[in-house]
Amino acid sequence: MAFVRLAFSPRYVALTVAILITLLLAGAFVAHPDRPWALGTPLAAFAGLVALGGWDLVQKRHAVLRNYPISAHLRFLLEEMRPEMRQYFFEDEKNGMPFSRDRRAVVYQRAKRDPDKRPFGTQYDVYGDGYEWIRHSLAPTEVDPAGLRITIGGADCAQPYDASVFNVSAMSFGALSANAIRALNGGAADGHFYHDTGEGGISPYHRENGGDLVWEIGSGCFGARDLDGRFSPDRFARAAADPQVKMIEVKLSQGAKPGHGGVLPAAKVTEEIAAIRGVATGVDCISPAAHRAFSTPIGLLEFVAELRRLSGGKPTGFKLCVGHPWEFLGVVKAMLETKILPDFIVVDGKEGGTGAAPMEFMDHLGMPLRDGLDFVHNALVGAGLRGAIKIGASGKIVTGFDIARAMALGADWCNAARGFMFAVGCIQSQSCHTDKCPVGVATQDPTRYRALVVEDKRRRVVNFHHSTIHALAELTGAAGLAHPNDFAPAHFSRRVSTHESLGFDELYPALRPGELLAGTADRRFRDAWALARPDRFAP
Repeated sequence: MAFVRLAFSPRYVALTVAILITLLLAGAFVAHPDRPWALGTPLAAFAGLVALGGWDLVQKRHAVLRNYPISAHLRFLLEEMRPEMRQYFFEDEKNGMPFSRDRRAVVYQRAKRDPDKRPFGTQYDVYGDGYEWIRHSLAPTEVDPAGLRITIGGADCAQPYDASVFNVSAMSFGALSANAIRALNGGAADGHFYHDTGEGGISPYHRENGGDLVWEIGSGCFGARDLDGRFSPDRFARAAADPQVKMIEVKLSQGAKPGHGGVLPAAKVTEEIAAIRGVATGVDCISPAAHRAFSTPIGLLEFVAELRRLSGGKPTGFKLCVGHPWEFLGVVKAMLETKILPDFIVVDGKEGGTGAAPMEFMDHLGMPLRDGLDFVHNALVGAGLRGAIKIGASGKIVTGFDIARAMALGADWCNAARGFMFAVGCIQSQSCHTDKCPVGVATQDPTRYRALVVEDKRRRVVNFHHSTIHALAELTGAAGLAHPNDFAPAHFSRRVSTHESLGFDELYPALRPGELLAGTADRRFRDAWALARPDRFAP
């Protein structure tokens, strides 16, 4: 019965119809041998379609063909037409669409090791508002891509971590399929970069290939909680002792839906999910909007220090999308008061993606990455703390240029989710919340995620990372620098009108070291600093 339902589902209907018509034509051909051309020609055509569908089911290169045999070839036909049909079929970042089709194409090309060079110059309007570029040097340098790494870990860290400057951002098992997690982690292992677990906990699929993990502890404390949802030091310590876990990240908020919790309905809390998350089977799994382990800036830092101690001194920090400026400045004041410093802070921009969130949250809540990154970097500079704390950045970062720009605004390294999802086969069908992902990336349906061939997509993850790092190294060298951390706002320009462009150093004015403490900071920080409290988030 299950086979019949699957055969007549929209996914396989083209193949099923081709098989039925082939059988009917074959019967007619046998019954009427005197009409070989009239029946033989369509029989050969439909038999060819059946053979094509059978090949689609077993080939390992294209997940969408494994899930939609025959019919998915239409997508590839449109892709072949793309250069001529772009204005009709595809999004254009220059015209304000949410994500450029050209940028997706770059990921696919790099993941597949296809040439990503293109003719005829830039496709951007270089005199249009918002165009950005790097100021290159007449004395370019040679930059080794293998050297683009950063050491994370402050004075209180016993196990510093040597990280790539480009890594896999937080995506949970449950949101992504088992095969997607396997491919991402296998790629991280092969390419020597890290894989953030997301707040859903560490699954067996994170462990299979041994890639470096950053364990994200969200408000639900999944994998480190008791059945009442409270943080369990013992459970955390046991899991954090795993040498595969390299860093601990407390998630305060994510860019796509800051200040919003979540519920995994009881029907979806399988025994496997319950075991991974440390919750009861068949009961709603609640991810609160706020943490229960702390409620003040000082409490946050004490929690960070406790996690660092329980993990054996592994680098520990927190991730946030910046909201009220005085709240983050309250955390800065708490750092000064308690002398407890996180090893790192990851700034997530509100343009970051998610599988599902309210429209208003995705569109209008939270600070965009560049604004948040500039604010956090300058706040730490102004408080005299920047040298002791590393900063990561995430939020629609895909290309080497994206990484270089974030580093110019204060990031020490960058994370990406969307780009790596494209590398494992995501076609941005926007069906993540339906459990009907056509390529097996964002689904828990085994008949769908079987289409995602782990070994093939694992190589693509490595290829995308390798090519992007190589592009970053070339950009760094073209600017005459030794390492992308040498990028500064003065290396970037932005056109603000058809006749005027400004450097990032003019668009994002910098604080001098200690200005917040001296009371000489500009108005962007002065008023918020006065409101900030180390003992509470409210002013």
